[in-house]
Amino acid sequence: MVNFNGNIQENSSISIENNRGFLFGDSIFETIKVLDNKVLFLEDHYFRLMASMRICRMEIPMNFTMEFFESQILNLIATFSDSNSYRVRFSVYRDSEGFYLPKSRNVQFIVSASPLNSELYFFGKEHYEVELYKDFYVSKQLLSTLKTNNKMLQITGSIFADENGYDNCLVLNDEKNVVEALQSNIFMKTGNLVITPPVSDGCLNGIMRKQVLEILKKVEGIEVKETSISPFDLQKADELFLTNVISGIQPITKYRKKEYTTEFASDVLKRLNAKIRLS
Repeated sequence: MVNFNGNIQENSSISIENNRGFLFGDSIFETIKVLDNKVLFLEDHYFRLMASMRICRMEIPMNFTMEFFESQILNLIATFSDSNSYRVRFSVYRDSEGFYLPKSRNVQFIVSASPLNSELYFFGKEHYEVELYKDFYVSKQLLSTLKTNNKMLQITGSIFADENGYDNCLVLNDEKNVVEALQSNIFMKTGNLVITPPVSDGCLNGIMRKQVLEILKKVEGIEVKETSISPFDLQKADELFLTNVISGIQPITKYRKKEYTTEFASDVLKRLNAKIRLS
């Protein structure tokens, strides 16, 4: 465990006694990709983490600057030698006694990393089938847009997808609109119009979602809107694709009896990789 002075604590085992992330889900995290010793989309990750901490009423230490955030990630990556690309999880949790009311707002953080097999983004699967997950719904509220430890819907949905032979599931909010996939934001292309659900519908405020929106707004002849998506809209679409910071872009090729093309997603993927290389 690392404290906010950047010191590794002597006890290498993490105590759960005051770890409210473990006890109550009182924790937020960022999933980050590091490529060639560079933290991709560093500012976006840092400012989203800061905003999430404020929303969750966590105490933000004075030394938790963007430079400190970056250094903790790169210091960990420096201990590896087997890859140029890594998946990093930066978790912040409240470290305090108390039940639902913590006795202090102080926080600690844990950084973990694992190597990735690829550097640039590519389509993970050629055939990618999804279904709606309707056992539980996302609440249309601000907390739903944060990356917190409360992921039971995503866990049960992933088990449902695995048991039924789907690659992923699309998640509905309490107004029965499609808001995202289990671990990704969703984009839908119909003709020259590309739609993604607004954050106000309860979808994750995704870092890759932001990058793709910026790319799409520069594509000539394409209109981009953030508006609600009905399940009925899915079967009228030409393309559906998912986005997250680790996989980049993953096209959906089948939903029920509808099959989709992937040409537009392929073009967006090339633009995304070019943006990373030039940044």
